[in-house]
Amino acid sequence: MVEDVYAVKGMTCGHCVQAVSSEIEALDGVQNVNVDLTSGRVTVSSVERLDYDAVAAAVDEAGYELVEREER
Repeated sequence: MVEDVYAVKGMTCGHCVQAVSSEIEALDGVQNVNVDLTSGRVTVSSVERLDYDAVAAAVDEAGYELVEREER
């Protein structure tokens, strides 16, 4: 299992959290998504490391902007 943390810009409410979570959860291999609204950090647990562009597209589909993947 791989855990990555992403910074997402533009989330301000519970609806934002749900929208981002739903889009990322739809990606193949995703096991869990945890969104911290206060920090804008999204922690994603997956079977293997996700393609950054796929995560960025999912976040964009939800209406927000993926800023970076934090190195671990």
